[in-house]
This record gives sequence, structure tokens and C-alpha cells, in this order.
Amino acid sequence: MAHGAPDHSLATEQAPACAPPRPEMRAPPWPVPFGAVCSHAHVIGDGIEHPLVATRGYTPPPATEKQYLRMLDGLGLTYGVLVQVSVHGTDNSLMVEVLRDHPRRLRGIAVCAPDVPDGELRALNEAGVRGLRFNVTTGGGIGFEALETLASRIAPMGWHVQLLTTPERLVEVAPRLPALPVDVVIDHMAYIKASQGIENPAYQVMLDLLKNGRTWVKISGAYRNSPQSHEWTDVDDVAMGLIAARPDRLVWGTDWPHPHLGKVPFRTGETLEILGRWMPDAALRKRVLVDNPAKLYGF
Repeated sequence: MAHGAPDHSLATEQAPACAPPRPEMRAPPWPVPFGAVCSHAHVIGDGIEHPLVATRGYTPPPATEKQYLRMLDGLGLTYGVLVQVSVHGTDNSLMVEVLRDHPRRLRGIAVCAPDVPDGELRALNEAGVRGLRFNVTTGGGIGFEALETLASRIAPMGWHVQLLTTPERLVEVAPRLPALPVDVVIDHMAYIKASQGIENPAYQVMLDLLKNGRTWVKISGAYRNSPQSHEWTDVDDVAMGLIAARPDRLVWGTDWPHPHLGKVPFRTGETLEILGRWMPDAALRKRVLVDNPAKLYGF
């Protein structure tokens, strides 16, 4: 099997193989500030040493520590946040290995069951984990029924909860969020599709959470919300509306290696380049790329 190619022997009809990211890395035409953070990316095992869960929604090729660091360096990013990928379920061991190799540069977001032992949470905290992810969009995740239980357990460590959700599920869960004893981070602009944009009810819900609660939003994953192969200009109204509302509560990430795609037509660097269109002001980009994630993740 070629290096980086999907291992079709692990793929199933329910969990089809997806492609690796394109290897070329290029920093944007504007200066990336020192301290810039990719707040969302993944490392993925080979399915053998680090098994893939049977309930996964897709079968990705490996995404190694070396490849991940090459991505950060190639785009001029100082720090990174690894998010536990759904295909590894609650086995955070691969992510933790990478975090421990780079304690000054990396932080992590784990996935844990509600009955996770206290000792495991402490070990994750020591490794650099700063939050727990809840996922209602793909197999292998922990759902919103565990929100209150786990939020109360992680609050003493100063962690946050991170929600990978559809717009509809965000509207449903929103009334529960202000009562949580931790901050809330919403992934990928709540997956609001470009065809609906700011008309989607979840957009106003997200704005209200940003303005009135302990909520952050990742202005990432534009390519997931748009049918466009590049630039994703049809997502501008949602992204720029969020930026106008609460620039102090936003972070950004590449979403490398772009899992759950049949193919990846764009360069990873394009996900960073669009910030120049959304935020022409260098001071605003620094806030979103440097200052906000430093506060949220403890860099």
C-alpha cells in the first residue's frame, strides 16, 4: 500500500475510505503572526496499532505526527490543538502520545465516556488536554446526553466542552448550554450550509450564545459548509457576521487532514488564506489566530 493511501481493507460499506490531504503547504500572502494557532486538526492511526472503531462513519488513511508538524510549519503556525478524531472513539492514546512529544507547542481535546475514571482525566490534563468533544454528526462520538455529567467533572480543571453538531441539534441543545459550569466551543460554524447562511435559525442561536454566554465558535470548516471547491465565498456572510459580532470569542483551524471527504481538491493552506478576505485587518487576524486561542487553550 502506498504511503498515505487509504487502507481499503479496513473500509466498509458503512465506513467508506476517504482520501489523504494534498501534501503541498504554502503560507498565505499576508504575514502569519508569531504565536498563531491552528485550533483544529487530527492525527490518525493505521487501524492496527491504534484500531478504528466499528461504529465509525468513514475510513481515513493515517495522518502521522510528522505529517501534522510539517503542516503547521509549512503554514507558518506556531502552535496547534489536536482534536480526538471520531474514528478512534474514546481511545485518546495516539493523540496523547503526540501531545507528550510537544508539550510546549500542542494542546488537545479528548473524547471520553461519562464514566471515565478520575485518574484518566488527570492524566489527560497533564498531557495537555484542555477540553472534551461531543459529536452528534458521525459515529464514534459521545452525544449530548452526557453534557451535564462530563461538564461537571471537568470544570475543576478549567476545561471546556466542544460541540460537533448540525444546525438543528444546536438549536435543540442551546437552552442547556448557559447552565453548564464550563465554556462551550462550537465546531465549524455549526455546519450551517451556504445555501441557508444567516437565514438558518442556528445562526441567530449561535450569535445569541456568543453575545450572552460562555461560548466560542471555530470559524473553520468552510469547505464543509459550501459546494465550492475553493475560496468558499458563499460562506462569507456567516463567517463575517460572527466576526463582526464577537471577534474576541472566535478561533480558527485547518481541520487537517480534512477527514470524511471522498477527495480533497484544495490545499490545506487555502483554509488559512481566506482569513485575509474575512479579516483584512492584521490586528483582527492576530486576535483570532493568537490572542483568543492563547486564552482558550492556555498557550
